[in-house]
Amino acid sequence: MYGGHITDDWDRRTNATYLKVLFKPELLLPNFNLLYHLFKSPDPNRLDYEGYRKYIEEKLPAEVPQMFGMHPNAEIGYLTLQCETLFDTILSITAGGGGSGGGSKDDVIMNLITDFKTRAP
Repeated sequence: MYGGHITDDWDRRTNATYLKVLFKPELLLPNFNLLYHLFKSPDPNRLDYEGYRKYIEEKLPAEVPQMFGMHPNAEIGYLTLQCETLFDTILSITAGGGGSGGGSKDDVIMNLITDFKTRAP
């Protein structure tokens, strides 16, 4: 659930620990295993920038808290918020278009989808 912002002493402590424990020169050694058994570093002598990018996109496993030495429950708050946001969005879409004379419910939903597509990366 760490969002990348250092806002207090606990964040500083967490960040300092990550830097001390996780980030070390051995990361660039061939077949180096970081805390998690499926997280293997590729051979730096065989990959250029594009190769690393492709490796990250295609070969690394999905991130789970255990990869970072955290308890499996560490992402429950994040996943709960994502579900709430998703369902709130679905409800806002399906509740739209009532009585305003702006078109059918399908038209309202299609307009919202088009708007979301233009604003999303």
